[in-house]
Amino acid sequence: MTSLAIAANGLRKSYGDKVVLDGIDLAVPEGTVFSLLGPNGAGKTTAVKILSTLVPADAGDLRVGGHDLAAAPQAVRAAIGVTGQFSAVDGLITGEENMLLMADLHHLSRREGRRVTAELLERFDLVAAARKPASTYSGGMKRRLDIAMTLVGSPRIIFLDEPTTGLDPRSRHTMWGIIRELVADGVTVFLTTQYLEEADELADRIAVLNDGGIAAEGTAEELKRLIPGGHVRLRFTDPAAYREATSALGEVTRDDEALSLQIPSDGSQRELRSLLDRLDSLGIEAAELTVHTPDLDDVFFALTGGTTLPSQPKESVR
Repeated sequence: MTSLAIAANGLRKSYGDKVVLDGIDLAVPEGTVFSLLGPNGAGKTTAVKILSTLVPADAGDLRVGGHDLAAAPQAVRAAIGVTGQFSAVDGLITGEENMLLMADLHHLSRREGRRVTAELLERFDLVAAARKPASTYSGGMKRRLDIAMTLVGSPRIIFLDEPTTGLDPRSRHTMWGIIRELVADGVTVFLTTQYLEEADELADRIAVLNDGGIAAEGTAEELKRLIPGGHVRLRFTDPAAYREATSALGEVTRDDEALSLQIPSDGSQRELRSLLDRLDSLGIEAAELTVHTPDLDDVFFALTGGTTLPSQPKESVR
């Protein structure tokens, strides 16, 4: 049985009369990516701050890295690294100096600190800029330096609170590669993000936080199956084939102008094979077939009442 890197039971936190976390449960296996989604103000950052010992919980049985959060906060801090929404990089000093300062904070010897710094600067492709002021770095470089600084203490659990906010697509994909490398090395990543495709790409499990509670939790595919509305779209160039398919397929939504049909489907291989076999048996050929299955945007909107987040295209040509 896989050990849990993070376990929270009945986690509660209020600020005055506002209940932010209302008794949530979390279980994050070691060596995985767990993503916490939710609208702005839902409590994602509060959860990170509590689990990383920055603020106390009001209630809950909380264990991080095998340590009781209330009884052994120092042991928890020794096991974790945190990269927040805003960079902790000091722009007045160089990237290398930022790294060496972090090594000092971790009480590494001068020799060990320089060795770790050199390794991490190379790993994060920052060697060329290492002796330049961090204020001259691009947003993506600062985020890479931020995570490199987090890794100086060799944490086995890393909290990444919206690590790619404000980055361009290329820098975001670079960050995804870094996260995958960390997990491949056995690190556990607790990720909060505003980008749904980021959670879809990276997370082994996802929880959606809303109104102080976990609205749903599972793999990306499990969450998508909670939402109805999947369909297959067939487009025809031959009007006769379009009419024949309309008659033969029964429950369809027609678009006579576009010569297209929309057929309810869960997008599974079994259903697609059945549909294609039926068309083949009738000698009907469609010019194009596209599959739409509910994505994390649909899940998010359904579970949080339509709060707007960045969306992605939902149809893919098969």
